[in-house]
Amino acid sequence: MKTSQITKSMNFNTVGLLILAFVLFMKTSTGQTNNCFPVQTKIENGTIEGLYDTKTSLQLYLGIPFAQPPVNELRWKSPQPVKNWDGIKETKKFGPRAVQGSVFGDMNPRSNGISEDCLYLNVWTPAKRNITGLPVLVYFYGGGFVAGDGSEPRYDGASMASKGIVTVTANYRLNIFGFLAHPELSAEAPYKSSGNYGFLDQTAALKWVRKNIGSFGGDPSKITIAGESAGSIAVSSLMASPLSKDLIAGAIGESGAGINPTMAPVPLAEAEKQGLEFATKAGNYTIKQLRSMSTLEIFELYNESKRFGFPTVIDSYFLPKSLPEIFKAREQAQIPILVGWNSAEIPGMAFMYGKPYTEENFLSRVKETYPQDFEEVLRLYPHSSEKEIELSATALASDRFIAYSTWKWFDLQRKNSTQRVYRYLYSKLRPSLVDQTLSAGLAGGTVKKENSQPKMPEPIGAPHACEIEYCMGNLSLIKEYAWTKEDYKVSETMESFFANFIKTGNPNQAGLAEWPAAVSNDSNPPVMIIDTESKALKAENDHRFLFHDKYYKNN
Repeated sequence: MKTSQITKSMNFNTVGLLILAFVLFMKTSTGQTNNCFPVQTKIENGTIEGLYDTKTSLQLYLGIPFAQPPVNELRWKSPQPVKNWDGIKETKKFGPRAVQGSVFGDMNPRSNGISEDCLYLNVWTPAKRNITGLPVLVYFYGGGFVAGDGSEPRYDGASMASKGIVTVTANYRLNIFGFLAHPELSAEAPYKSSGNYGFLDQTAALKWVRKNIGSFGGDPSKITIAGESAGSIAVSSLMASPLSKDLIAGAIGESGAGINPTMAPVPLAEAEKQGLEFATKAGNYTIKQLRSMSTLEIFELYNESKRFGFPTVIDSYFLPKSLPEIFKAREQAQIPILVGWNSAEIPGMAFMYGKPYTEENFLSRVKETYPQDFEEVLRLYPHSSEKEIELSATALASDRFIAYSTWKWFDLQRKNSTQRVYRYLYSKLRPSLVDQTLSAGLAGGTVKKENSQPKMPEPIGAPHACEIEYCMGNLSLIKEYAWTKEDYKVSETMESFFANFIKTGNPNQAGLAEWPAAVSNDSNPPVMIIDTESKALKAENDHRFLFHDKYYKNN
């Protein structure tokens, strides 16, 4: 039959759909592989095939399984080793992300859907023929342990890999799938505890990297772990855990540590109680019954409970004690660390409960929050004008949210280790949005401007999570903001600091502002202010953190 006869015999709509599907396929495929050809490497479980990008001279291996799918009987169990495969496994696209809702507006995953089968990692490597011994970065995403994905553009590893670093992002289980504890789960586990499955996934990823990173030119003895927010909390916990502390050579933490009041681990009995209450209220279900349910049924039960995840756990397995106890006993990883936070992690309105920045309102909120200590708090946070109140309310909200806990991690390591410790304060204000019908959200992402909504306050500092695309060199992949030359300058500086630290345990190099390490007996240790003009200063506000150290009983 001739082509014209075939065409006439087919339904017009069917032809149109086929053409559209073909165009979309070509657009998607060429967008990912236009400059690439296949490459293969042998790892412990078999051969994988990724892509070599001729434009960047990098090899990309995306969606590599590092553990068995945690489904069916493996739901709520520690991750199990990957089984070997025959033939060649294609690793050219991101694997599925962990089951999660659309919680945060600043997340833009490129992953292949959502699934409990989510334990995949991604590798970007600059290795050429016969090159070995490259430093390694393993980055864990943030998202409150309820959301996130290693495929997000802001975590993309290409820019860091172009600096000579094998870069890895790894997925881990989230929310009910990653952190549920329950008496039945503890009873069946060989280590007699439960919860922390997301942490165990991260540990499994690190073990995989130690075994296999040599196939990508990396040095298994030069692994630096990094993360932001929940990812940073994970880094602090991986440093403390006896299961993972010997797998890493350095750590970078961006805004977060697992120390009271920031998502600190709870005792196993408390975590089991919360898990049992959840299962009882959901329908008096046993673990066996919950394991027999579909992903959707579990996810619906979780959403109906109105919970924001489940707590991490002092389980006598991954975490034998609280982080302050572990660090004070010098039982943590004795490695160099680089940690910091942002200058306006959360708006002052979070502390003011939305009330105007008046002296009366500020005094009222401080007295309500600190009934025994309000006079000391008022001395630490000045309040003589509306602007000063806005600054102090922002500082107080940020300290309570995440800045203090990150400082405490920094302080514990410098006093209980002989390794170098570096601290930063990220201060670059974001540029304007490209789409002026949008405005920046209070907790990341963007929101549509509505006439009925109150005007968002003008930023007075750098908000939570805004530094990620700068430190990873990924401004060009984030399209929402109108990046300027100043933004690219800050990004080049911050990425260089991080890359130097990953390579040597020291962020310094010629041409960058000198960044002195903190020492244990310094009562006023230095902090690197990362901004358009970065510079190291003696800290001005550590007295605030010393107060919260007593208030939260971590001293």
